[in-house]
Amino acid sequence: MTAIISTPYSRDLGDELRRLRESCTEFNGRSMAVQLGWDPSKVSDIELGKVRASDVDLVQYLATCGKNIDFVDEFRRRYHNAFDLYFAQVPDKLRTLAMTEAMATKIISYDVMTVHGLLQTDGYARELFVDSHIEAPADIERFVQARMDRQTIMRRPNRPECLFYLHELALQMRLGDASVREDQYLRLLFNTHILRIVPANVSTLRSACTLYEFGKASPVVYSETDTANVYAQDSVAVARTRRLFQRLDAVALDAEQSKRKLAEYVSALREDPDDGGTDLA
Repeated sequence: MTAIISTPYSRDLGDELRRLRESCTEFNGRSMAVQLGWDPSKVSDIELGKVRASDVDLVQYLATCGKNIDFVDEFRRRYHNAFDLYFAQVPDKLRTLAMTEAMATKIISYDVMTVHGLLQTDGYARELFVDSHIEAPADIERFVQARMDRQTIMRRPNRPECLFYLHELALQMRLGDASVREDQYLRLLFNTHILRIVPANVSTLRSACTLYEFGKASPVVYSETDTANVYAQDSVAVARTRRLFQRLDAVALDAEQSKRKLAEYVSALREDPDDGGTDLA
């Protein structure tokens, strides 16, 4: 068993092991350790994703959970890259992202063309999936519900400290009908204490990204495309992202200015529902 830095994926897979223990055995962590002949801290550290379990450790653990060799081989294949400082997942694998958000103490994001998932209305999220023409219609409602479920962290008493930078281009997107856009504008308007608009004339069109900070784990940079969700825990990636946010802090509107900007979009939409907002050239 090797102690190294934990990652979002190692914590996700460690939690998967914990859930297997709880659903497939009658052991708690301590009795599982006795069954395996391990120190109790070893079970805890593996399930928390704090240490890398060896192949032998995984075989012993999963066999105790009653899993066959095919299951063990498939889990070992995934676990092989669990502690990589850069890793990618297919977009529909949302458990790692949800767990990362749930553990974060601070979330800072920058979005260019769309509103961040933690601030989206269900109507807006649905239009995003429909408009992509990528997701199967039968899967869209499941993806929308998963996005709404992620937003529960915003209602927790100990919710993470959040700051969302949003480029004005996202407000100018003609996504859905006037009702969908107005609902989304209003959601943002009610959250201007954690939102800062980057004006349309500012050409900071870097890729959208999110920085997650944790109490006892290293910061993680997250970005997503239509083909992959990418996590970067390397110090260089984190430093570059921090510099981006320093730049955005200098050019973005403050909370009151952002509120006035959003109010302009709401007013323009109500005056002309066929218009997508202000100056949508």
